[in-house]
Amino acid sequence: MTPKKTFFNWSSGKDSALALYHLQQQEEYTVDRLLTTVNSHYDRVSMHGLPRPVLEAQTAAIDIPLDIVEVPEKPSMETYNELMTQKMQQMVADGYTHAAFGDIFLEDLKVYREKMLATQGIQAVFPIWKRDTRELYMEFLEKGFRTVIVCINNDLLEESFLGAELSLDLLEQFPKNVDPCGENGEFHTFCFDGPIFNHPISFEIGEKVFRTYDNPSDTSNPIQFGFCDILLQ
Repeated sequence: MTPKKTFFNWSSGKDSALALYHLQQQEEYTVDRLLTTVNSHYDRVSMHGLPRPVLEAQTAAIDIPLDIVEVPEKPSMETYNELMTQKMQQMVADGYTHAAFGDIFLEDLKVYREKMLATQGIQAVFPIWKRDTRELYMEFLEKGFRTVIVCINNDLLEESFLGAELSLDLLEQFPKNVDPCGENGEFHTFCFDGPIFNHPISFEIGEKVFRTYDNPSDTSNPIQFGFCDILLQ
């Protein structure tokens, strides 16, 4: 059977890393491109805040070519959808039939991805979908992956979590209302080592900053996110 030509929507974090690992164990798919959205204003990975040079070093260590979609500082959904549609059309022209994601249980996001891709004839793949997030956290550690927290929802997690490496001890420190994998946006991570890497990424934790954003579900209650910089050594 000819493997299905697949690109992976790479976030730079732990869920992407584990999902990519599982996909690489399947002969049904061949992943030969990583696709990442980068905020062109900050030159950082969207949501995660990872600097582009670190992203490039990370994907070079994974040894899969990186493709980037640049979005403006505060893109509307219309702008985002237009940019992604253009990129999907390019992917189809390059022969891709499948797109993989590290999503776990957000149904509305899964449906959105499937509908957007279906308009271009691309099928979505979710290697770790509906897995128990505590079990995924444990598997991530057992497989030898290593990752640090680079973004937090400061309403749910204290500043001390920024820059912390995921571990068994850290898992027990999470508040009860925080998902072990941060699937509800509680935190985002930077994965720097594991079985999908040819070598670990050497880095240090840099400056920590906090930014306030509008809350789409409650305009009177803005959300504060904290970010820590990752500096290559």
